[in-house]
Amino acid sequence: MFKRDAANPTIAFRPSVQKIATIIRFLQKTEAFGKNWFLSQETEAESFLYPVFDASGELTTAAEAVLEAEFKGEKFRYLSAWNGELGDGDGASIALGFSDSDWPSRSLEISDHGQAAKRLGIDGVKELLSIIADSLRPVLITVARNQYFRKQVFKDRPGVGWMLYLPRVLTTQQVPEARALVPVMATGEQGKDQQIGTIIVSVTDEPFSDENPEHVKIANAIEIRLVDQDLLPRYVDI
Repeated sequence: MFKRDAANPTIAFRPSVQKIATIIRFLQKTEAFGKNWFLSQETEAESFLYPVFDASGELTTAAEAVLEAEFKGEKFRYLSAWNGELGDGDGASIALGFSDSDWPSRSLEISDHGQAAKRLGIDGVKELLSIIADSLRPVLITVARNQYFRKQVFKDRPGVGWMLYLPRVLTTQQVPEARALVPVMATGEQGKDQQIGTIIVSVTDEPFSDENPEHVKIANAIEIRLVDQDLLPRYVDI
């Protein structure tokens, strides 16, 4: 989830997609997700008609025309794309939602419908989160299956799952239960690197599984620790 760019409040599709171009380029160069992405449509045949991104991660002219026509006059806009992979364990999708208001916050969801996250590996997932954090300056990023929501401690706040990014500097003294705290760096206004946030990792020796009680226990303990220190925001406050 990320906030509206006050300096560029337009809800045209092209500038909105341009903000995620760096993220798209990363996904395109990975075998885990694939380089070809298409606009999601109602039928399988239609879903191969419109490539969404070009080689630079920008919105294609054809996809732009379809989206602008579909959402003409709408205040909330939504782009849904998939990677064109029909094989078992290969599918993935991207959903970008945005509007002309501050709330709800804008959202980017990258869904792995198979094995992409496992193929990417923990280092690849951390790299992806760092790119997202630098590109969008989000208020949070979570990495977890949807099913984890039922097992997280607080329903009105984001869960930790496998990883949680927060735009703040965190230390092991603050979150001792975390298996890793990864600082996310970005170039500041004066050209110097500065930490813009932290990726909290609950499990490091294997991909997180919400079906593993030990994994859930660790993630829950981190959530409680963060809330006790008022470090985990409620959705209504984002």
